[in-house]
Amino acid sequence: MNSLDTATKVALRDTVVAAESDDAVRAVVLTGSGRAFCVGQDLKEHAQALASGDSGLATTVREHYNPTVRTLLTMPKPVVAAVNGVAAGAGASYAFACDLRIVADSAGFNLAFAAIGLSSDTGSSWTLPRLVGWAKARELLFLPRTVKADEALALGLATEVVPVESVLPRAMELARGFAAGPTLAYAALRRALEFSATHGLDESLDHEADMMQWTGASDDHRAAVEAFLAKQQAVFRGR
Repeated sequence: MNSLDTATKVALRDTVVAAESDDAVRAVVLTGSGRAFCVGQDLKEHAQALASGDSGLATTVREHYNPTVRTLLTMPKPVVAAVNGVAAGAGASYAFACDLRIVADSAGFNLAFAAIGLSSDTGSSWTLPRLVGWAKARELLFLPRTVKADEALALGLATEVVPVESVLPRAMELARGFAAGPTLAYAALRRALEFSATHGLDESLDHEADMMQWTGASDDHRAAVEAFLAKQQAVFRGR
């Protein structure tokens, strides 16, 4: 079920960070193997930590969960979640950190933290209200339950709902489209949305001007304008 023991958390963190820094990677797909996307923290390993007298939760949040979700949210390239099955706890939070979520019709999300006496982690206190609003976020965190795919779509937690066998192919289709697209523009859009979430109108407008200056000076923008005028298909190279 892709539960997150220490080895898995380290591998996921390192892989995501490597994808972020690799210029050859122009889009990222995050998915799970088998019948689940990710069910969150491995509770068997966690029980052993509790028995030792130290839960280790603050350490693993800072060393594993936070770097992973921060990178998913801020890398200068689009990230698509292919949610092939249940996504619970940190698993749901990882999906919420992606730009788009392609969700199997048999899948669901569960913010299971309170059910085991814990607060939220992996950025869910930041991403969830921005996806569904403050009132619904409180409901889903205080009264954890499985939000099935059709409800997830209505709430905005899912971008598309497709049959389970189509989840990864559809996510890959989107990722390939992003990879062939204006990646500098996608990076600027990500930065603009993140900036505006924590700044006022005037600051956000100034930041938009900065992003316009950056993307407007790019080879991709010039090539796109020339292709438009020539009635040709633009080729984007991420420069």
